[in-house]
Amino acid sequence: MHNSFVQEWGSDCVNESPVNSATLKYTEFLLATASGKVEGLKAPGKLATPFEKTKIAAYTLGAMTPCMRLYAFLGKEFQRLLEPNEHNHPYKKWIENYSSESFQASALQTEDLLDKLSVPLTGEELNIIEKLYHQAMKLEIEFFYSQPLTQPTIAPLTKQHDPEQDHLMIFSDFDLTCTVVDSSAILAEIAIVTASKPDQNQPASQIARMSSAELRNTWGLLSTQYTEEYEQCIESILPSEKVEFNYETLHKALEQLSDFEKRANSRVIESGVLKGLNLEDIKRAGQRLILQDGCISFFQKITKNKSLNANIHVLSYCWCGDLIRTAFSSGGVDVLNIHANEFNYEESISTGEIVWKVQSPIDKIQAFNDILQDCSNERKKLSVYIGDSVGDLLCLVKADIGIVIGSSSSLRKVGSQYGVSFVPLFPGLVKKQKEFGEGASPCIWKGQSGILYTASSWDDIHAFILGW
Repeated sequence: MHNSFVQEWGSDCVNESPVNSATLKYTEFLLATASGKVEGLKAPGKLATPFEKTKIAAYTLGAMTPCMRLYAFLGKEFQRLLEPNEHNHPYKKWIENYSSESFQASALQTEDLLDKLSVPLTGEELNIIEKLYHQAMKLEIEFFYSQPLTQPTIAPLTKQHDPEQDHLMIFSDFDLTCTVVDSSAILAEIAIVTASKPDQNQPASQIARMSSAELRNTWGLLSTQYTEEYEQCIESILPSEKVEFNYETLHKALEQLSDFEKRANSRVIESGVLKGLNLEDIKRAGQRLILQDGCISFFQKITKNKSLNANIHVLSYCWCGDLIRTAFSSGGVDVLNIHANEFNYEESISTGEIVWKVQSPIDKIQAFNDILQDCSNERKKLSVYIGDSVGDLLCLVKADIGIVIGSSSSLRKVGSQYGVSFVPLFPGLVKKQKEFGEGASPCIWKGQSGILYTASSWDDIHAFILGW
């Protein structure tokens, strides 16, 4: 098939081009695996039993399957992106081949055979296959990533970034954007677990607290009331029909949501549920806080690259900035700028009061604007905002690039009714690349366009902004 492409293009690639080192790494890895040169396996030529030979077949398929699956996936993805009138696309035959039903069936057949050969294997042997699969996929991606590009590209974003003249500003929400669980639930759990039992006497010097049973009941009531009233508030701010995107109109609507958030926070303070939490308990919870896969590595890559001239700002409704700082520092990321609310402490014990800084969508956009305003105007700024909820909506649409992560139905409902478009990141980038290739302005990223990009994971965001 590849020879037919070469003949059609009138080129002798084999003689004209040296073999790419990334290609050699993968082919040598395949040949070594097929020869039995796998860690934990007997030396080649000493495979005495049929079962041992079957293992080599399974290991070899483990190393081949990622290639089949990746090409099948890419073929289908590229096919969806081809315009109906693109009859002369240079890679049309390539795309047709790998998107064809016969190739898709072949990829499935390879995976099915791997599954069958894996049935009698031990857990340790299955772990070897998993490592081979992972290594093969890594080598495949490196193969694609190593190919020379003759055209300017918009991805990765940092490729066109000039640290001497440009300033990349990354903004991110925290709860459910970076975390798996909302921080308010974590703080509630700390309060309940560390509270005294009904039969325990509290020292006279200690801040008076409810018992764990009272706290659990009060948190439950607060949570139920918040959820019900939040849904009512969202419904009340929706226009009866979809409207064209207008930033000021959206801002006006979200002022009502801001009032609701502040009332809900006042109820939490008045209830007393945040009294008596120990700062050390909060820090321990922060160290154990589960963050979304790929989040920490993305921030690490940016903060460790001093020459990138990039800043990261975390804007969060979280009641306790210490929880955020500890969560990131335990992952080796200490240089983020955290903009969140702060507990009031007396001798490391929370008083139940909060120093409010970011309570609402209006507070968030104000903080966002202030940070951009305070930034030096000597360099060209490019802002990226990553968020997951209605509270992030104003910042998402105001940033040069707004990226939605997660699947918040209320965000999409509010955004759509106010004329915001949600575009999957990859097809969106392909469209932008086409515009860029057709001579569009180099300044292709503009805030308040009403277009947001949706990402399925932090890996998507990492690939778009930083590359492989």
